[in-house]
Amino acid sequence: MNKTMKALVLDQHGGLDQLHVVTDKPVPAVTPGHVVIRVRASSFNYHDVFTVQGMPGIKVPLPVVIGLDMAGEIAEVGEGVEGWKVGDRVLVNPLNKAKGLMGEMLDGGMAEYCLVSAGQLIAMPDNVSFDDAAALPVAYGTAHRMLITHNTVKAGDKVVVLGASGGVGTACVILAKQLGAEVIACAGSDSKLQGLKSLGADHLINYRETDFSKWAIGQYGKPQRRNYEGGVDVVINFTGGDTWLPSLKCLKRGGTLLVCGATAGHDPKEDLRYVWSFELNIKGSNSFYDENLKALLDMVSEGSVDPLIDRAVPLEQAAEGLALIRDREVLGKVIVNP
Repeated sequence: MNKTMKALVLDQHGGLDQLHVVTDKPVPAVTPGHVVIRVRASSFNYHDVFTVQGMPGIKVPLPVVIGLDMAGEIAEVGEGVEGWKVGDRVLVNPLNKAKGLMGEMLDGGMAEYCLVSAGQLIAMPDNVSFDDAAALPVAYGTAHRMLITHNTVKAGDKVVVLGASGGVGTACVILAKQLGAEVIACAGSDSKLQGLKSLGADHLINYRETDFSKWAIGQYGKPQRRNYEGGVDVVINFTGGDTWLPSLKCLKRGGTLLVCGATAGHDPKEDLRYVWSFELNIKGSNSFYDENLKALLDMVSEGSVDPLIDRAVPLEQAAEGLALIRDREVLGKVIVNP
């Protein structure tokens, strides 16, 4: 094995200009209970933007190799590791239970090699590509837990997906359609909306031109307090900010507002009258677990889920790839091949 490797390193918090591709980072030495994997694919999430900028209350040990999602082959097996061997194809659950997230508290996947606890490894089916596997953990794992583990979407439900063009958003569109829902996808450009239509979205809303809440009320009727007529069954809202109150307004009596993040602001204007008057359910969903990732790998293997990948780039262009995520210029995932 080479003694040094290429890696995308964050030296200090700030803009994306703080990310640098180095060629002389030492390859991690294998330790007991761990393996070293040769990373074949990694993918970006909006979380990586927050990691670069710095988040209040989270002290990232710098410098760090960013990248939560990764898939690859085992290159070395440490002492005490059972059930794995060199050459095994693996997906990595980015959560290290002892130390936190890969790519944040530990070096992550934007490098040629990565040290990973054996407890984070998930075997990949032979017919699943590294790119498809690396697209799954944060985005599809989060969506799978929010929609399927929590049993929040059923056949026939009218489901609004805000931020539908990003990683979690496209995953929600794909899974909601598979569950038999009528999907209303919201995105910021007509070109993105055409891509979402190809994923099966039933209705398309350009939120820069149309108020999604008013559209939903116009389409399905004003929600009624005394019966269950009007409105939509579910709004998937991981943006927060100015979208929170309009989400409450278009939900039918007994409807559900799903939240797994707050990319546009975590402290939105609230109106509790809608919550009690329409008996609304506010359902939070946090992270994902091995069971979600295993189920998704099986779905990809059998062909029922095809992760939407906007593009794959080499490590040298990784910072440009993350800029596309930051600026919401992509439809689906950006994959990096170290």
